[in-house]
Amino acid sequence: MKLKSIGCIGIGNVGSNLANNLLKSHNSIFVYDKNFNSYSKLKNLKNKPCKNLKEIANQCEVIITCLPSPKIVKNVIKNISKYLTNKHVWIEMSTTDKNEMIKLTKIVKSKGAKVLECPITGGEHRAKSGNISILVSGSKKTFNSNFEILSLLGHQILYCGKIGNASTLKVITNYLASLHLLGIGEALTVVKKNNINLGLAYEAIKVSSGNSFVNETETKVILAGSYDVGFTMDLVNKDLKLFSKLGNKSNLELSNYLRKKFKLGMNLLGERSFSTSIIKLIEKDNNIKLRAKNFPKQLVDEQKKQKAIKL
Repeated sequence: MKLKSIGCIGIGNVGSNLANNLLKSHNSIFVYDKNFNSYSKLKNLKNKPCKNLKEIANQCEVIITCLPSPKIVKNVIKNISKYLTNKHVWIEMSTTDKNEMIKLTKIVKSKGAKVLECPITGGEHRAKSGNISILVSGSKKTFNSNFEILSLLGHQILYCGKIGNASTLKVITNYLASLHLLGIGEALTVVKKNNINLGLAYEAIKVSSGNSFVNETETKVILAGSYDVGFTMDLVNKDLKLFSKLGNKSNLELSNYLRKKFKLGMNLLGERSFSTSIIKLIEKDNNIKLRAKNFPKQLVDEQKKQKAIKL
C-alpha cells in the first residue's frame, strides 16, 4: 500500500475508533474536532491535532468525516471545500441525508476532488475492532483505489453504486435495528411475565428464526442493566427522521409509531441517553426489570481484525 496522509474530522464515539485503527498503520494521520477533549480517546497520535479545517486540508490527501448530523456534515464540507483540489479524496462515513450527500458531492467534485460515500454499520464495538461493515457508493475506480484505506477500518465492504445509495441503505438498516429493539423489549416482557429465565430466552431466540443482530448485541447490555451501546437517543431520532423523509410518499405505519415512541423516549430519558434505554419505558409500563446474570455491561468484539473483503 502506498502510504498516504489521512485526515479524520469528527473524533466522537465512532470517529475515535476509526482514527485509532488508522493510527495502527504507517500512514500519516491528522485529526480535527471542535471538542478538544475528544483527542484523549486517541492512541499513538504522532501529529498534533489540526487547528482548523484549512490546516487539515493542506496536510492531507484523504479526508474522512464521521459526524453526528447532516447539518454538521454540510457545514464542514462547505467550509473545507474552498481548500480542496484534484489531489483530495473525501470519504464520508457518517449516517447522513441522501439528498444533502448528492449536493455536497457536486460541490466537492467541482473542486476536482473525488468522493466516496461510506457509512458504517455494525456497532461501536466493531468499529473499535476494525470489523465494522462499510457500505460504499461513488466511482468504482475511486472505490478500488481507496480500498486499502477502507480495509484498515472494516471487514465486509459492500459496493452500492451511485452516490446516495449507501446513505439510503444505511438509514434503512438503522430503521430495522430500531424496530427489532422494540420487538425484543416486548418479547422479553412476555418471557418475564411467563416466569421463564431471561438468559434462557436470549439463547432460545439466538438459535431461532426470531434472531437478529440486535438480539445478539443489544439484548446483552439490556439484560446486564447498563444499556450501553454507545449509540444515543438523539441519533436514533435523527435516523428515524431520515427514514421517514425517504419514505414520505409511502404509508409507513410502523415508521410513524417508532418516531413517536423514540421521541417520547428522548423527552423522558434525555437526548444523550442510550438508544436501548427505550426499553426502560416498557419495563416501567409493565412494572418489571429485564435482568439476567452473566451478561456483559459493555459490548466487546472478541474477534481479531479480520481481512477486509469486497462484497
